[in-house]
Amino acid sequence: MAFGLSVVAVAGAAQQPDSAALDGLAAWDRIEPVATHPRCTNCHVGDDGRPAWDGLGKGGGALHGMNIVAGASRIGAETLPCRTCHLSRAPVLQRPHAPPAVDDAWRLPPASLGWRGLSGSALCRKLRDPARTDGRDAAALAAHVRISAFVAWSFAPGPDRTVPPGGVTSLAQDILEWGRAGAPCRGDP
Repeated sequence: MAFGLSVVAVAGAAQQPDSAALDGLAAWDRIEPVATHPRCTNCHVGDDGRPAWDGLGKGGGALHGMNIVAGASRIGAETLPCRTCHLSRAPVLQRPHAPPAVDDAWRLPPASLGWRGLSGSALCRKLRDPARTDGRDAAALAAHVRISAFVAWSFAPGPDRTVPPGGVTSLAQDILEWGRAGAPCRGDP
């Protein structure tokens, strides 16, 4: 009987996350509200190619106006590219409600990087799997965050626009910390 209790105690102890996993989960808890913020999910859409306008005072579930659907290239409808309205250079003075602009050709991320509508746990599992992130591991995701004009814009989108918590530097650091900890997700065995 004592032997059986010992085995149960050891098995129970093995299920407790170690300190690195706890640090990784804490980092994910800071990443999740950024990645699930409308500033990210409005463009990180899937195969339907429908960018959204959530968080823009139009109510939840608002899709991009003018029935915009990105084509296979993700640069917009093939006959009406995103850059038609989303200029490829940031204007000196961004007016409220003007189309966002960055110093890059405006486009949607690949459909494989769509996560609009995913739960935080499902998003965590997606982002830790390079097969589902265009081959990017945590280090490559952090590098993307640091160099992307789109990510930088999301933290400084101009007047009257919502901003995700944190900033580019803290998000990149959190992604690296999460990756170093093995990219743990809530609900992992």
